[in-house]
Amino acid sequence: MVAAPALVLPISSPPKTPSDYHRILSSTLSIPSDSSTTIPVGLLACQRDPLLRSLETTIVSASILEPSCTPSTKKGGHTKQAKATSVPIFHHTVLRIILHDTVLFPEGGGQPTDIGTLTSEDGVTWDVELVKRHGGVAVHYLKLEEGISDVPHVFAPGKQVKLKLGHERRLDHMSMHTAQHLLSSVIETSLKVPTLAWSLTAWPSPAYIDLPRSLTAAEVAQVQDEVNRYVFEGRRVYVEVDELHTGQTGIDSGDSEAHSRELGRGLPSDYTGGVHRMVIIEGIDRTPCCGTHLPSLSSLRLFLAPAPASSSSGPSRHYFLAGPRLLDHLGIVQSLLTRTASVLSCGPPEMPDRVALLVDESKRREKRIDDLERELAGILGRQLAEEMVQWRIAGGEGEWVRCVNRIDDSPTAQAFLQAITLAFTAHLKEQTDMICQHTLLLLSSPSSQTASSTTVVMLFGGEEKRVKAVGDELKKQFKTLKGGGKGTRWSGKFLGVWLTDREGKAASTLLSQSQARHHSEGM
Repeated sequence: MVAAPALVLPISSPPKTPSDYHRILSSTLSIPSDSSTTIPVGLLACQRDPLLRSLETTIVSASILEPSCTPSTKKGGHTKQAKATSVPIFHHTVLRIILHDTVLFPEGGGQPTDIGTLTSEDGVTWDVELVKRHGGVAVHYLKLEEGISDVPHVFAPGKQVKLKLGHERRLDHMSMHTAQHLLSSVIETSLKVPTLAWSLTAWPSPAYIDLPRSLTAAEVAQVQDEVNRYVFEGRRVYVEVDELHTGQTGIDSGDSEAHSRELGRGLPSDYTGGVHRMVIIEGIDRTPCCGTHLPSLSSLRLFLAPAPASSSSGPSRHYFLAGPRLLDHLGIVQSLLTRTASVLSCGPPEMPDRVALLVDESKRREKRIDDLERELAGILGRQLAEEMVQWRIAGGEGEWVRCVNRIDDSPTAQAFLQAITLAFTAHLKEQTDMICQHTLLLLSSPSSQTASSTTVVMLFGGEEKRVKAVGDELKKQFKTLKGGGKGTRWSGKFLGVWLTDREGKAASTLLSQSQARHHSEGM
């Protein structure tokens, strides 16, 4: 019997951009063909063909950019840029290259820069860290190895190079950017609510749009239904470009900060590319933009999250997901649901009720613990007060002092010590004839300690001046103790390991010695 032939599946080729995606309207506008000049931003290969993944092109110029000596930084340590088109600041030497054309998108329109690789004629591959627009020119910044101080000969003008796009990053950016155009258009058209700003956040976080007001749950559902209907219909997306005439606007602003880019509709003052570029979603939207966009909505899918509950009637931020980012989010959510359902020993549909039950039980337990702690604090406070009274009855004179070390893993240790002092005071009021000068030092340490552990210190007495003096002595004795107080109470925290037979003993000795000095000074 003859064996059946093996089934060979054809290898699918990457999708291609439709030939009419990029449409030049002006008869006098064309793509520059002179390889010694650079194609301006607005007509780049990445903008003409957003699905193109690689490109062979020619070097126009190359130069070394030395690391900045005095970079200014924002809070959080990020390098501060005066404008999106300003010369970037690097902490290492980079090669700055201008090419005839590029498949790597330079940051603009709210869309971050592409990343990729550049292979020189000698076969060496270089990482492209950043692409930025300067005027109308896309400038590529390549990471150089240490020790290179001059432009390598393979980057001389006229040399051929091959660019390769980091496709996954681009696909994510295109999906989110096109989704934002669609989302903003539907919200503005259907609800008369304009988009104030938007941000394409870093993967895998949801991007967001800022609106003048919060959308209701019904409006969110309406918008989602409409945008996903357009996605199901597979509406086409294409670009129209024309010459930019004097005084004309239309390309994105491109000079807002990456974390809060305005929805640019004006021409940046430093743009010199001479191109008016319009992104069109068939029958839905026409928006000036320099970004890369999917040729079709067919694979987009979009989810708009309701705005967080707020009593404010002002601007509201709505988060959204689309494309690969939405699929990744769904995978993460499903994984979390599965793990949580396993922990709760129930199926996902029963999880809300099970969580509500656990929260209710937790609140009851917390209340019971609070009640028990108050009761215990009352007992300890009364015991200490009785101890002082008995000391007085036995003939004790002067100041009564006591140092109490406790082991407690409760996150409310300070409140518990405070409750002890209140119970101590309340019990003393019942013994008016037995009240005398006293200073009480309470300490609470966790059961397992490290160099970063915290011991809570509570100092309490009958005289404000005396409490302050003892507190100052404690801080001198224990260098990592920080604290202060007002009136007859002083509290602080000691950082490090506190052992009863070491630090506790030293604190008790300090208290006794301070008592002796205080007694001698009062005689």
